[in-house]
Amino acid sequence: MSNQNQFLQVINLNYSYPDGTQALKEINLDIKEGEFLAFIGQNGSGKTTLSKCLNGLFKPTSGDVIVDGLNSRTTPIVQMVRRVGYVFQNPDHQLFNSNCWDEIAYGPRNIQLPGDQVRERVEEAAKVVGLPKEYFTEHPFFLSKGLRQRVAIASILALRPKLIIVDEPTTGQDARQSFEIMDFLRDLNEHHGHIIIIITHDMPIVAQYARRVIAMGQGCILADGPTSQVFTRADLLKQTFLEPPQITQLAQCAVDMGFDPGTLTIEGMLAQYDKLG
Repeated sequence: MSNQNQFLQVINLNYSYPDGTQALKEINLDIKEGEFLAFIGQNGSGKTTLSKCLNGLFKPTSGDVIVDGLNSRTTPIVQMVRRVGYVFQNPDHQLFNSNCWDEIAYGPRNIQLPGDQVRERVEEAAKVVGLPKEYFTEHPFFLSKGLRQRVAIASILALRPKLIIVDEPTTGQDARQSFEIMDFLRDLNEHHGHIIIIITHDMPIVAQYARRVIAMGQGCILADGPTSQVFTRADLLKQTFLEPPQITQLAQCAVDMGFDPGTLTIEGMLAQYDKLG
């Protein structure tokens, strides 16, 4: 790789479904270690398809996806998922074991790790996601959605991937649960070394947590940059049928008063208000 901190590179990626529908068109993308990104765009823009190409679930129609030096075209899926984990929007779609222990242990067992290493990884992943051991014998479907999501993430963490993609992490959660799961993902990013990508329509969540935004439309990347910069592109956001958070819109209406049009949070707005006096 040209950059020692670069973990993933997408080069001229095109992807078409079996019916001929072209879902991705000439995608070029670099992702470095330590990043926290958001993929945004309307339904059908290509966000989820791109994400599934990143972890090898989908193989490129043309172009390349290089992950940690491995080309997804020629690398078995079992090797790809050890580097890029994918958490589905609905955790129920990836939970299929009769208890939480077996759910988390499934990945390590599938790559044929010895029993002591499986145990170590299950306990490690459960500790990271905050799942108490008393839940190990519980059926995942008997847990709350928030806990089921944590079990799903733990099952991914047990494979120790560098990059974790989480599809719509706040859908179906109340405000407290949303901030809880997002704080958890930020902790994985800042203290456990995982690259995090969230796929979401929740712009306030993007503003508060993501440091980089990739906006997509009709299978193309429309914008890629720091969150504050992308949110100042009103013309571009219209193409995604999304709007920046209300606090950002307020700051953009008050530019003449000295406010930064890329303001992302209430705290940022108040800090500027205090300075402007």
